[in-house]
Amino acid sequence: MRTPHRGLIAVLALAPLLTGCFAASDSDSDSGSATGGAKRLRVALAVPPVQALSPYSNDATVLSKLAVAEGLTRLGKDGNAQAALATSWKQVDAKTWTFELRKASFQNGAQVTAAAVVNTLDHAGKAAARPRVLSDVTLDAKADDADTVRITTSTPDPVLPLRLASPALGILSAEAYAKDGTVSPVGTGTGPFRITRLTGRTKATLDRFDGYWGGRAKTPGVDVSWIADGTARTHALRGGEVDVAEWIPTSQAGLLPEGTRHEVPSVRTDSLVLNTGGGVFADAAMRGAARQAVDGSVLVDSVFGGYADAPQGLFGPGVGWAAGAREKVTGRARAATADQVKATGRTVRLATYTNRGELPEVASVVQQQLEKAGFEVRQDVREYTQMESDLLAGKYDALVFSRVTLLDTGDAVSYLASDYTSKGVYNIARLKDPAVDKAITAAAQEGGTEERRKRIMAAEAEILRTDAVLPLVHEKVVQGIGRQVTGVLLDPRERSLIDLDTRLK
Repeated sequence: MRTPHRGLIAVLALAPLLTGCFAASDSDSDSGSATGGAKRLRVALAVPPVQALSPYSNDATVLSKLAVAEGLTRLGKDGNAQAALATSWKQVDAKTWTFELRKASFQNGAQVTAAAVVNTLDHAGKAAARPRVLSDVTLDAKADDADTVRITTSTPDPVLPLRLASPALGILSAEAYAKDGTVSPVGTGTGPFRITRLTGRTKATLDRFDGYWGGRAKTPGVDVSWIADGTARTHALRGGEVDVAEWIPTSQAGLLPEGTRHEVPSVRTDSLVLNTGGGVFADAAMRGAARQAVDGSVLVDSVFGGYADAPQGLFGPGVGWAAGAREKVTGRARAATADQVKATGRTVRLATYTNRGELPEVASVVQQQLEKAGFEVRQDVREYTQMESDLLAGKYDALVFSRVTLLDTGDAVSYLASDYTSKGVYNIARLKDPAVDKAITAAAQEGGTEERRKRIMAAEAEILRTDAVLPLVHEKVVQGIGRQVTGVLLDPRERSLIDLDTRLK
């Protein structure tokens, strides 16, 4: 049965955050093989590894979904920072925080110490491709003693505990970091499951880590397969080849047996991102023409079968506070006419990827809408990892893109900073707009909950003014879970999936 979803997430609640004290095999193995009577889980994920599960890439979320690595903090269901490897924290001054560590071990037997935490944060800050979560801040970490880490930020950062919950800042042992800059989480995390084998971009084997500080997992291990095609993932679940399959395409959801289809309220927005740095859409008038042409509301039923909401902005119904704080968008450029569009004689290179089954169909609808407005469009549809570097290099004019807006920190500012500021590390739109930069910076500096939300929505209005991104729909995610499985986490932020309690009945 589908369940109501509106108003389920209150993302920012900074007052409790700031008070600062909280309690804290083989990859081909058959699931029928058991250890002490418990069977291994078989899980199908959608997006194959980009960089061998490096936390500095989009692979970081895999480490949290599979409970391999942990940060100093984690996000609770209410969006607040909760204890993880840090048991408590306090703010010393506007730029300085201290974090007290729990007694914990890495999966290679080494102890988690303040020096190990400093090592992880130093490597993240110096990485050639900095994690998105560090787009708008620089961290300076030092060990006060063996169990206390002092972190100073380049600018006041009232949501630092939320930031440190990012999967990209999971704490790994020293042996994870190679001299050539690569980072390997294989056997170097602290979570309840330890990666013992990574087979290219297709499979991984995880075994239970019995030294986990939080207790012993209820399953002896997890066998992971990456299946990029959504229909194939669905068939794998229906055929009993896997026990859990993420991101079931909405066109396939109805084929799943009753009790195996689980709709999850999501903070995911699908948009048309336009390249403002070059090509057709460097011209604001052409972006305006695209805005007038594209109507995402038609996708809700035709493509998503009702598993989506019509576009409201960058943040949809899953972000419960956004609608009441949204500002009117003004100051947009005048849209080019159809004759002006045709007169350019240029072809729009429209990209999307296959990992989310609906996106190629969305791209086809968007293509038709753009062509009706006078644009000539050529599509490029591939698996995401094959095109990410080209997207970041600005080799496309437009991208049909699905983005979890609260993935990196649970705080909307981090998403805005990484995707839309001039120096943002995930700025696919290649947007460089001083008013946008100023608005996002103002939001980042605000510590009060209501005022921060107000400034976030002011920044949203500035971004939408540029027409660099055109929201299409706000998705609802469908997860496939076999009836024999219990304890799978249905996370609106898509950070969590498997934990200590996930097992076969």
